[in-house]
Amino acid sequence: MNRKGAGAHSGIRNVVSFMVSLAPLPTFYQIYKKKTSEGFQSLPYVVSLFSAMLWIYYALLKKDAMLLITINTFCCFIQTFYIVTYFYYGPKKEKLVTLKLILVFNVLGFGVIFFSTYFLRDLKIRLEVLGYICMAFALSVFAAPLAILRKVIKTKSVEFMPFSLSLFLTLGAVMWFFYGLLLKDMNIAVPNVLGFIFGILQMILYAIYKNHPKKMVEDPKLQLSDQHIVDVAKLRSVVCLDLNAVAPQPNDGDGDGGRDVEAHNTKETPRDASNKV
Repeated sequence: MNRKGAGAHSGIRNVVSFMVSLAPLPTFYQIYKKKTSEGFQSLPYVVSLFSAMLWIYYALLKKDAMLLITINTFCCFIQTFYIVTYFYYGPKKEKLVTLKLILVFNVLGFGVIFFSTYFLRDLKIRLEVLGYICMAFALSVFAAPLAILRKVIKTKSVEFMPFSLSLFLTLGAVMWFFYGLLLKDMNIAVPNVLGFIFGILQMILYAIYKNHPKKMVEDPKLQLSDQHIVDVAKLRSVVCLDLNAVAPQPNDGDGDGGRDVEAHNTKETPRDASNKV
């Protein structure tokens, strides 16, 4: 009965799950238009790909979880597309960071998990261990947007947190939670509780900051030019003051303004000469 109930909701879960995977498309269209991925992070997509790979492995061992296989296979393809796009338009520093993340999670991490569990003789123990691992990394997938939440609070801008992604993430968490309950699989149900909480939190932050004016990012080159202009103006004023200090001043009491100033300054008056005598 439980499995029939799970199958009855599979269509809705598929639609919501596909929408969750496709929700970042507007973000990457924005990256394509700007020709740069600066301001965005690759970590959520790398971790999502890693989690999808683990869930496929888990579903193959479980044998009666075709929904997990279909949606996570699609997720692998779409997350790979996101990572390739990010890598293509990313700055050199971000490319190196993304490459390191892929090596750590998708190559080394998945390899260690696969070979450490594949050779366990007891299938039940293997499935249980792998289920706990999948649950842990599913929690990390939902926790990955925390950096984005911090950025939203700091900048008071939702530019890098699309509402559609937060909405479908919340809906997907609800659907997968009930799917796990129907299958009595806590490895599927538990992580989606955290996913629901983070999804709600993202939508609350979006509602708070959606109408907040965007901060204009000034060009450092323009700031440098302005600083140069100010420095030149200051230098000019200092030079003018120095010139005024050393320039010859006309004698107000003498009608002949062209007389040599140095001779005038060194000339002794009769009174001064008498005082010396």
